[in-house]
Amino acid sequence: MTKGMIADSPSQNRNSARECCLWLVSGFFSLLLFCAPAAYGEELLSDTQKKELYNQGTEYFHQATETSESDQAAARDLYAKALLRFERLAAEGEVKNGKLFYNIGNIHFLLHDIGRAILNYRRAEQYIPNDSNLAKNLAYARSMRQDKLESKDKEKILQTLFFFHYDLGTQTRLILFVLFNASFWIFAGIRIFTHRPFTRWGLGVTLFFSLLFGTSLFMESRQAIMSHAGVIIDQEVIGRQGDAESYQPSFEDPLHGGTEFTLLEERGAWWQIELPDGRRSWIPARSGELVGKN
Repeated sequence: MTKGMIADSPSQNRNSARECCLWLVSGFFSLLLFCAPAAYGEELLSDTQKKELYNQGTEYFHQATETSESDQAAARDLYAKALLRFERLAAEGEVKNGKLFYNIGNIHFLLHDIGRAILNYRRAEQYIPNDSNLAKNLAYARSMRQDKLESKDKEKILQTLFFFHYDLGTQTRLILFVLFNASFWIFAGIRIFTHRPFTRWGLGVTLFFSLLFGTSLFMESRQAIMSHAGVIIDQEVIGRQGDAESYQPSFEDPLHGGTEFTLLEERGAWWQIELPDGRRSWIPARSGELVGKN
């Protein structure tokens, strides 16, 4: 040991190592959330075309609403014209907008297509998760579907325990993560100059909530990338025990439009799906559509 110098005690070394690990863990989550690369595709429509499609669709929608009581056939035709333009705007214009999907869902609902209404409400939910009107319309559309399926008990327990993940929108959780993460680094900086108890408590609390909201956001991003949530869009489809029409039906009754599922496997023109109550079946891929397709 060099004369005149005092060696750190084992407890001090352990504290330094622990603080270093805390910094590394917090920094790791920051990198995962903010340094992920994004891919952008080339748009097929110009801004002028997008604006024109939106204006035309909005005008047709208003005309249909005004005509619905006096001439339902004409109103349906106008709704169909509005729908055509909004869906082209979403597909060819690559417009990812909650209000647009919300309008598409409303038109499908007015045209009595419960399956596609729920599908587009679910898509809108990805962008405007805390919209109260959207939540009401989605709940009402779900109440109108023919298949009444209860969620698995395990999923209900997770939604209760991790309520913040399901009840708070992505933007809210992101803001909370940034605040707690920034606070953690502030406390870490203060800790360099003083070892008072409040800095240890501050580090622990801010790290806990940073990891909590960071994990929630990371899992949501993973789910978005690997999203297999879907909705049956055919009015009626027979679930099969295998990937062909020759297999026996999985259930006594067919499945109907609006029934939500999780895609488990793709095999040619067939999908294996899991229903909210945990039952599994095979359906033709054309009978359903994934929420994350757009």
